[in-house]
Amino acid sequence: MFIGEYNHTIDTKGRVSIPSKFREELGESFIVTKGLDNCLFVYSIEEWKVLEEKLKQLPMTNRDARAFVRFFFAGATECELDNQGRIRIPNNLREHALLEKEAVIIGVATRIEIWSHEQWQQYNSDENLSYDDIAVKMQQLGI
Repeated sequence: MFIGEYNHTIDTKGRVSIPSKFREELGESFIVTKGLDNCLFVYSIEEWKVLEEKLKQLPMTNRDARAFVRFFFAGATECELDNQGRIRIPNNLREHALLEKEAVIIGVATRIEIWSHEQWQQYNSDENLSYDDIAVKMQQLGI
């Protein structure tokens, strides 16, 4: 399970270090794709296959389902760690997540998310998140 929050810099070649605590669970290769909320989602191959199977079950006749599947698969790329535990994030994915110099890498149970530092700060601002409202919505979902 992926948990925690880590700050890293992105070098001039678009590489970022993956926290050592995440590397073993990710495996030798893994998938990076466009995520929701202007971040990137990183899945182990095993978790990607689980998501892939769920997405395959969506009806092709549903316009929103097609758009969602395109969003995830068209933006996806397979990555491997270099000898220093870094990955190179392709330009299109860096642009999607507004990644420039500083990144925040967080564990979200079954996936990792890569955020620009600024976007992460904005997302977590009091103006953006109301934890009381979120708690009520989670209760409605049975949590």
